[in-house]
Amino acid sequence: MTPPSITLQHLTVGYGEEIVLRSMNLTLLGPGLIQVLGPNGAGKSTLLRTIAGLLRPVKGRVLISGVDVTGNPRRAGRYIGYVPQLSAEPGAKFPVTVWELVESSLALYRKKWPRIAVKGHERRHVEETLKKVGLPPSLWRKNVWELSGGQRQRTLIARALVHDPPILVLDEPLAAVDPAGRSEIAKLIESVSRNKLVVVTSHDPSFMITFTKLVILLNRSFYVVGSPSEVLTDENIRKVYGRPAMLKTPLH
Repeated sequence: MTPPSITLQHLTVGYGEEIVLRSMNLTLLGPGLIQVLGPNGAGKSTLLRTIAGLLRPVKGRVLISGVDVTGNPRRAGRYIGYVPQLSAEPGAKFPVTVWELVESSLALYRKKWPRIAVKGHERRHVEETLKKVGLPPSLWRKNVWELSGGQRQRTLIARALVHDPPILVLDEPLAAVDPAGRSEIAKLIESVSRNKLVVVTSHDPSFMITFTKLVILLNRSFYVVGSPSEVLTDENIRKVYGRPAMLKTPLH
């Protein structure tokens, strides 16, 4: 099987007349974890939404394993599981159980792409996915919005993984989660990244730095890509954040 990949070609993204990302050219190969780092307003969420086909760029293309998915969430969704920021998840009070949310995601996927089979019976596949993300059966019939931040994040990750996409994209997956929960979510992301291409945005790379394959250090028109030790230098950090910054976890 060909490894999953994301290729950005001359990508420029903006809102109205405001350009957020300019002339990005890069290719990310899986499996492995890619961390997108930068200050607030740097364009991290914009980049992920563009990769997922939710934003159409001003110019340029997004290719997923060679397929053009630019501005096309239906086409991108065939290859990508997308997890938005927990605080940005719409309908926070809508009464839906963990099981219903994940099962409906699988049903929607099968409706959109009926020729693409998900191995195993639908019910068994939902069960396996919930167990894979660490949600015990005692939580499956609970309202999603009555769960802790970490449990809710696991539910949203299960929703994104239930159709077994080769790429998982997560926007601030450790936000709105307590410190103990962050470590557990980081372990889950590490496990998933062994077999998939995983791209995450983060303000604090320390929870996942030891198993990060590449870092994209980003602040709008400026970006640099490479291994953590190559990218997270004092010079690059000053360019992006305007001040020195320290990691809680050593790079070596």
